[in-house]
Amino acid sequence: MTKENKPSVLLIYTGGTIGMIENPETGALESFKFDELLKQVPELKRFNFRIDTYSFQPAIDSSDMEPELWVKIVRIIMEKYEEYDGFVILHGTDTMAYTASALSFMLENLSKPVILTGSQLPIGMLRTDGKENLITAIEIAAARRNDGQPMVPEVCIFFENELLRGNRTTKVNAENFNAFRSFNYPPLATVGIHIRFNEHLIRRNNPQLPMKPHFLFNNNVVMLSLFPGIKESIVASVLQVPGLKAVVLRTFGSGNAPQKEWLTRHLKQASERGILIVNITQCQHGAVEMHRYGTGLQLLQAGVVSGYDCTPECAITKLMFLLGHDLPLEEIRKLMDSDLAGEITHDES
Repeated sequence: MTKENKPSVLLIYTGGTIGMIENPETGALESFKFDELLKQVPELKRFNFRIDTYSFQPAIDSSDMEPELWVKIVRIIMEKYEEYDGFVILHGTDTMAYTASALSFMLENLSKPVILTGSQLPIGMLRTDGKENLITAIEIAAARRNDGQPMVPEVCIFFENELLRGNRTTKVNAENFNAFRSFNYPPLATVGIHIRFNEHLIRRNNPQLPMKPHFLFNNNVVMLSLFPGIKESIVASVLQVPGLKAVVLRTFGSGNAPQKEWLTRHLKQASERGILIVNITQCQHGAVEMHRYGTGLQLLQAGVVSGYDCTPECAITKLMFLLGHDLPLEEIRKLMDSDLAGEITHDES
């Protein structure tokens, strides 16, 4: 809480549809000055909160999001961490899940809410979903438990009445308002007349420990999806890319791949060259279990690491994050097998 004993929230506008307004003459969508946000959403004045804004200049289309911009977001949060009780990041929807996943690793020991939200329609349009998303995200960022601690000290995405763990989330719809889903982890909160928090699902760090920001990434990674008929030359070319450090391999079902001698051979040779290969499923629900079938066991024997139920967005950003720290390969393998920020579910059976 601030010295006025009122919650304080910093809105960080990076870009995206939510921060646009329709030109009445041309009908084209244009960015508007985000320090004029309160004029677009007068409802925010009804909050007994301190709400400040920070706007990227220029605003970023989320398709142009880069690790350097994730670092910029983290630096803003780091510099303002003691001044604000929570942070709301306004972001384009296309890469929001990537940013949320990256931030979940970069903000180690986070003890304050960092809520990403956006909209499918600009905030200046009559039927916009942006107002509700923004208002509720701010309310969640300021929410406290009875003991005064933040209700949700995590990196989350709030969209269309659901609060989702950021590194569990995937964009699933380009047209409807319910654009995001978390297939393998329940919502942290659902919103109707009341905001109902699922407190037993919320991850909590020790609030006595300082938040530790991280800024290093290595994006010499690639994502390769298998498909029936994939050619040896394609796989071989991908695995021979100069400087390649890691591959997210999207496989069938519970982590299965074609039983082709050449595939196993190329994957094993890449592993032996120090390229880390992580197996995630193309399915929306479920997890990789490479011991389950021979078609998955062959990958395990080739040195491929299980990504469990990690989303593609999370798998690639986690690899980039770990590779950026110049850790020994075996340590990175162990960390990919570990739950660092609530991103994977280990099978306890």
